[in-house]
Amino acid sequence: MTRASWVALLLTLLLLAVAGSTQAQVRRCTATNGTTVFTDRRCQDIGAVDHVPSATAGLGARPYRNACARTLQDLVYELTSAIDDRDVNRLAGVYQWTGVSTGTGYALMQRLDAIAQRPLVDIVPVYPAGPGDEDDYYPQATVRRRPIGLRLEQTLANGSTPSRTVLGLRRSFGCWWVSL
Repeated sequence: MTRASWVALLLTLLLLAVAGSTQAQVRRCTATNGTTVFTDRRCQDIGAVDHVPSATAGLGARPYRNACARTLQDLVYELTSAIDDRDVNRLAGVYQWTGVSTGTGYALMQRLDAIAQRPLVDIVPVYPAGPGDEDDYYPQATVRRRPIGLRLEQTLANGSTPSRTVLGLRRSFGCWWVSL
């Protein structure tokens, strides 16, 4: 082989390596029935259209930061911001994905997207029931308990029908995470 043939072969192999290392892009599409579909194909290929974010979605956007919610207050702030911005990806950023399969992950993203699209009214901590909570009118001692979940009080699209979702709380690697 001549030197030019070796150079051409090397360039071809380099281009194949670069083309093979590209990753699929996850696209958020809106199907004809109005549901959100996440796919690695073009929206037009599955009979859907590109999802158009709301006019206010970009106003509260924040730059990516490689950190997690170290306090419950930080976690509540992230949840509130994600829902107010209708940003399912930001909401997914505080979800504990450990041990979730691909199929379950797609279903969870659908549920998180539904949560992100509903108007938020309040986030309320959920505490474990203590012994005798129902029977004792006068508590003998004050015991500070850590919440085991967060209840999202929201409304449906009509603005008046209440919707309630309870998210479990997990502490892992010094960070707070939610789960469904």
